[in-house]
Amino acid sequence: MFWKRARFFYFCLLFSGFWFACCALGTARRNVLLIIADDGGFESEVYNNTVVKTPSLSALAKRSVIFKNAFSTVSSCSPSRSTILTGLPQHQNGMYGLHQDVHHFNSFDNVRSLPLLLSQSNIRTGIIGKKHVGPQAVYPFDFQHTEENSSILQVGRNITRIKLLVRQFLRTKDDRPFFLYVAFHDPHRCGHSQPQYGVFCEKFGNGESGMGWIPDWKPQYYTPEEVKVPYFIPDTPAARADLAAQYTTVSRLDQGIGLILNELHDAGFENNTLVIYSSDNGIPFPNGRTNLYWSGTAEPMLVSSPEHLQRWGEVSSSYVSLLDITPTILDWFSVPYPSYSIFGKDKVFLTGKSLLPALVSEQPWYTVYGSQNHHEVTMYYPMRSLYYQQYHLIQNLNFKMPFPIDQDFYVSPTFQDLLNRTQAEQPTHWFKTLHQYYYRERWELYDRSADPSEIKNLAMDPKFKLLFESLKTQILQWQWDTYDPWVCAPDGVFEAKLNPQCRPLFNGL
Repeated sequence: MFWKRARFFYFCLLFSGFWFACCALGTARRNVLLIIADDGGFESEVYNNTVVKTPSLSALAKRSVIFKNAFSTVSSCSPSRSTILTGLPQHQNGMYGLHQDVHHFNSFDNVRSLPLLLSQSNIRTGIIGKKHVGPQAVYPFDFQHTEENSSILQVGRNITRIKLLVRQFLRTKDDRPFFLYVAFHDPHRCGHSQPQYGVFCEKFGNGESGMGWIPDWKPQYYTPEEVKVPYFIPDTPAARADLAAQYTTVSRLDQGIGLILNELHDAGFENNTLVIYSSDNGIPFPNGRTNLYWSGTAEPMLVSSPEHLQRWGEVSSSYVSLLDITPTILDWFSVPYPSYSIFGKDKVFLTGKSLLPALVSEQPWYTVYGSQNHHEVTMYYPMRSLYYQQYHLIQNLNFKMPFPIDQDFYVSPTFQDLLNRTQAEQPTHWFKTLHQYYYRERWELYDRSADPSEIKNLAMDPKFKLLFESLKTQILQWQWDTYDPWVCAPDGVFEAKLNPQCRPLFNGL
């Protein structure tokens, strides 16, 4: 009897050890690869641009749900990246504008970011490329190769260097699940910072004299005549040449994505890793980046799950945003959503949603909120917005002032040509005037089903009064829910200890 019991006990130990090992291995096999382009748009074959060649994105799309209504909630680099990594809008996490140099914006010290939450759950974290957020204590990564310790050209545009860093991360002996964030610097402009490499750094690494050489890059060039000019860009020779240069860097981005997906496959993680591809904000052209119009906030988004094959290659019309990335990744890892206070009182909760249900079936999601305060530190132009079905409402809080222009966009050939044509009273071949672009109404309401270019403002149209008031109420409620310091602006002051908390200024607005 004793030996029977001993054998039974020994068998139980073996079985429990085997069960633990299997479960641990299963957990280790659930990973995430997040790929973010820099000022990327819909210049890809996935989104029906047949000119620019993007075979790697096309291959990924075949294994993904393709979202056609994906949006950034802020059209500026650092603020957008902070929303990706916290699940909180910029006005809630504190990253009101750009992080680097004189701009020096940071998230609040008590914000609990995605890499921090994952590290606390024993998940290995890595970032390669453009970080552009801070402080370090809020955004810690176990493995970091960014502009903070490397050349941004090398870790953000040199696709061979990026490939080797991805290989190093994936082949490190570590049984923990991983979250790897690859943040390309392509196809961002560089005419302001490194003009010797071209307006989009399209010459960097092409092997010509003084340009360096990226061994894995096979440059693809495009002519101004063959590019597709979006409705919000002037159709001029200068803009077409600008777009052709951008296309070359999009092709480099695509080849880089192919390299890192090959590394994922070769390391044995392709079939257990959730892959997400998107961009931080709109492309750097007129009406694009720094604007909350569709052209400044609409983003590509591909979500590829090895566990949800049923919708591979399908296009989703559900409205999603970059605020949904943190909840999605937490959900994938079965990590609880955070509950904490930033300033020691009201609890923070995520207003985004997990995208995993959309990988199984189409979801009835029709709403996306937006919030922007700065880009560069001098560019104070706070805006709040709401997409609801086909309608788009924008509130320009600083509407009495002209809309500001950022530095690298100002020196771009497209904008300089637009300025020169306007000054010379020549045709601009643009869908609005510079004066219309600079000076905006406080409220802008568009029906994108009838007016996809967002030209006809319906905010004061009596036929849309009920809808207008309803959407305003929704934005206001979201501002209260996310502790927006601008909730009473521009015609009131927030006083937390008074009731009501929004106190009137009687300023005529």
